Amino acid sequence: MIRYRIIASGSTGNSIYIGTDQHHFLVDAGLSGKKIEMGLKEIGVNPKDLNGIFITHEHDDHIRGIGVLARKYQIPLYANERTLNGLPSHVGQIDESLKRIMDTGSVIEFGNLQIESYAISHDAVEPVGYLFRHQDLQLSILTDSGYVSEKMKQKIKGSDILIFEANHDVEMLRMSRYPWSVKQRILGDSGHLSNEASGEALADVITSDTQKVFLAHLSRENNLPELARLTVATILKDYGITEKDVQIMDTYHDKPTSLEELKEKRARILF
Repeated sequence: MIRYRIIASGSTGNSIYIGTDQHHFLVDAGLSGKKIEMGLKEIGVNPKDLNGIFITHEHDDHIRGIGVLARKYQIPLYANERTLNGLPSHVGQIDESLKRIMDTGSVIEFGNLQIESYAISHDAVEPVGYLFRHQDLQLSILTDSGYVSEKMKQKIKGSDILIFEANHDVEMLRMSRYPWSVKQRILGDSGHLSNEASGEALADVITSDTQKVFLAHLSRENNLPELARLTVATILKDYGITEKDVQIMDTYHDKPTSLEELKEKRARILF
């Protein structure tokens, strides 16, 4: 069984809890330590019991609280060497004994839980996504990527749970007050996935095993949860995938999702 809760997801901060009966982890800690502590304690997880924080990349909305949490609770930080070396100074001093190098593409095992990183495309030094496997179940995380390559798709295809970026609506972004250079960055191959790009990529990776897709990392300025959900659902329907087949779930920048449990494979559905 895999338990998971998206403590927050969006342009202002990101952190995901994933655990089993024996082990507890965060993917990113881009909120204040206090908010993350609250998000964990609400589901009965003591931060001192965390076995590690896995870092996707060094941008502030993903690492803001890692220094505080690592020092306070002596939590190991897992990331590739370039990301660990690229952490900004405001994270503060972190004891070298807490830094665990996890090469991109490698797998770490904690009991019967496997965690694998894989390369994504973002304007960070060496950004990654993560796969969590427990027995025959898989939860996959892909956010902060300007596009989804065939190699990425093969990594996450058939996941039982997908936490997947739908950052912006293209027209909202184009009409926004953002400087043109920022718009170009977001729209580029090292930027963020639009709602449309998210839907098209999801159509290639959802299988009959996929139970839920959480639309993540939505921009507060250039997207709306309802719009993201409608756009993705409409594209999936064009490919014959309806919400009877796969649940499309919201995430929030200012509050956690419910604690969810992934216990077993769903009954096979053909579509």
